[in-house]
Amino acid sequence: MSESGPRARLPWDDYFMSIAQVVASRSTCDRKHVGAVIVRDRTILSTGYNGSIRGMPHCDEVGHLMENGHCVATIHAEANALVQAARNGVNIAGAAIYITASPCWSCFKLIANAGIAAIYYGEFYRDERSFEVASRLGIELRQVAGALPEWTRTA
Repeated sequence: MSESGPRARLPWDDYFMSIAQVVASRSTCDRKHVGAVIVRDRTILSTGYNGSIRGMPHCDEVGHLMENGHCVATIHAEANALVQAARNGVNIAGAAIYITASPCWSCFKLIANAGIAAIYYGEFYRDERSFEVASRLGIELRQVAGALPEWTRTA
């Protein structure tokens, strides 16, 4: 406890978004670092970051494979988090996903079909189609700031 009293704890949304930001630091495509964390009952079930296919060279080592302004060599963070859950036999139905950037249309479709109940994102990224569809499907889709408080930063 500090001289001014106990420090405030992060709200759960900020806590998980902050973890997604740390997960993003593992990204291997230097065009955009994105992290994702799948959570149910305040427990982390899976994480993912954007990077190359397992066993293939990373974009930040060999360059990008570009199509229509996108690097298609990478697998998006959300897809990697879903794949990791599947590889490990983790049930993610009804869970929430925290992503540092809003999902692209392809990732949104994967998230919806995986049974994710809520999508929380840091920054808006390119595609607005998911907002209407999320509403129609009853999937919560909401922006969360998730900035780390000053006392957590090191000098």
